[in-house]
Amino acid sequence: MRWSHAFIPTLRDDPADAEAISHKLLLRGGFARQLMAGVYSLLPLGQRVRLKIIDIVRREMNEIGAQEFLLPSMHPREVWEQSGRWNAVGPEMFRFQDRRGADVALGMTHEEIFTHVATEMRSYKQLPQVFYQFQAKFRDEARPKSGLLRVREFTMKDSYSFDIDEKGLDASFDRHFEAYRKIFRRIGFEAIAVEASSGMMGGNQSIEFMLASDAGEDWIASCEGCGYAGNVEKATSKLPTVEDEPGLAAPEKFPTPGVRTIEDLENFEGGAPGINQIKTLVYRVDDKDVLLLLRGCDTLSEQKLLDSVEAEEIRPATADEIRAALGASPGSLGAVGVDLFVIADEALQGRRNMTTGANEDDHHLRGVDTARDIDVKAWLDLREVQDGEPCPMCEKALAVFKTIEVGHIFKLGTKYSEAMDAKVLDENGKARPVVMGSYGIGIERNLAAIVEAHHDDSGIVWPLNVAPFEVVVTVVKPKDVACAEAGERLYDALQQGGIDVLIDDRDERPGVKFKDADLVGIPYRLTVGPKGLADGVVELRTRRTGESRDLAIDRAAETVIEAVLDERR
Repeated sequence: MRWSHAFIPTLRDDPADAEAISHKLLLRGGFARQLMAGVYSLLPLGQRVRLKIIDIVRREMNEIGAQEFLLPSMHPREVWEQSGRWNAVGPEMFRFQDRRGADVALGMTHEEIFTHVATEMRSYKQLPQVFYQFQAKFRDEARPKSGLLRVREFTMKDSYSFDIDEKGLDASFDRHFEAYRKIFRRIGFEAIAVEASSGMMGGNQSIEFMLASDAGEDWIASCEGCGYAGNVEKATSKLPTVEDEPGLAAPEKFPTPGVRTIEDLENFEGGAPGINQIKTLVYRVDDKDVLLLLRGCDTLSEQKLLDSVEAEEIRPATADEIRAALGASPGSLGAVGVDLFVIADEALQGRRNMTTGANEDDHHLRGVDTARDIDVKAWLDLREVQDGEPCPMCEKALAVFKTIEVGHIFKLGTKYSEAMDAKVLDENGKARPVVMGSYGIGIERNLAAIVEAHHDDSGIVWPLNVAPFEVVVTVVKPKDVACAEAGERLYDALQQGGIDVLIDDRDERPGVKFKDADLVGIPYRLTVGPKGLADGVVELRTRRTGESRDLAIDRAAETVIEAVLDERR
């Protein structure tokens, strides 16, 4: 490819509305352009990277015996109703009616459609099976942001395993786990595998693959000591035993004018530190008022609540609903003496001499004993883990940090096969629902994640395996006959050697060419200039290290080919 003929619209400055590093550099480098909020066009350089990522993923999926499909993006309502998710999935699903008035959705995931295909299997002898595809997914994100990291249309590699039993599912899950590790290493980073919530997907186990990055939106807790890791929606910690003072014989009400928050009560004379306060939240669970109790220093994980409580709808109560239920406003709420369903976080078990709201504005209760004074119906893990808390496995300090989710694998069990009648006859002739797994990798998100992991002040630093081109031959003076001919000879030799090469034959200043090559992140740059040619050499610069060295012109192509082929391995 010749740069003079290529469509690579680089920009000198960062776009004003871009925040994430990958967003800025992919726009500046001419890899992508925004069409509307959360929808991006990939330009030729971006498409080249995307296809290389797909090729890596495809090879690893084929290596574990998966078979590639291409299933529709438009799904009829009836298939999603079979699984029970047509009404369960919220406004993030794009829905419309065709000209005949039939309800249709744009696929945000393909569990239902692959299960529909699997209904054609009849015998356990046809199992195990692994099906996969690369297909567009559509999700009406409320707040698309950060360029390709959170979008409304994207390509996903989604695969699905079908086994006769849980043991088979375990084996399929493990094969995908190892394949994902290989994929992420080959595209340029080590992903952290963490326990995660299965969310709307269902099933009894899921693992997310995460890349540590300030551009991410997911927080994980990780232990360097033993390797334990979990999304904060799932992670736990080992809390130290708290020895409370005996406290009072009964709760004592006291005035707290103007106190509205945990911090207010900490600073109030006669108040209490957050660890000795009971935070009371009111939630509506299927139109029923439920009180959630946590220590004042803790934060509720709504996902933990969703995973623990079987309900069709869970939401925080409104101010009017709270006052109707407890007779007070937030900041003065408590669970002592109330006739409501109470769920308490496990960290409150056995606590006494605590302070909580009195269900009377500007008043609190001190001396509260959770066992004596509060009728707790269920003790659950509701709190988000905090940085520095002890690991639940080895008790070393956990680190909590932001990450990008780059892959997610689920054990679905028989959730979809039972609902959609995907059954096979076992060795005894009995019909059994197939046991399923689901495994996803967002292609464009991984493209952006690579940039987040590999960049510097000059631009992108692509790993060789996914770079749009492996080598750029930069001809300093294309109007100089000797320079132009030497550049062409190198370009031809590299092409014949199987190298993905771009020749920069533009009539531009050398500084512009060097900056563009660094911005778009091509791993190797061969510079052909009059001064070097006079000495019989060209310059080889490695983008990753910034190191340069001279190569004899007659050995340059061979040397670069050897370097690239060695790095590919």
